Amino acid sequence: MQVSLRVPQTTSARLKSLAEKTGKTRTALIIEALDEKYALKKNRSQLVRELAGWMPPAECEALRNAVADFDTVDDKDWQ
Repeated sequence: MQVSLRVPQTTSARLKSLAEKTGKTRTALIIEALDEKYALKKNRSQLVRELAGWMPPAECEALRNAVADFDTVDDKDWQ
């Protein structure tokens, strides 16, 4: 399906620049943005939710708490 899209000049320039930097087409970048924004493709967190769906809510919360330390980086670990 072909779609026509009008974007502001500044957005168009930024999109063109990003396309050149990433080696992707502007169309590919727009499709990726739509997929990400509207969850047209399953993202990692959706997949984890589906795979962990068999767990009772309390157990799921315990797992989240157990791995919460991995969400932050302690600079002391890298010295």
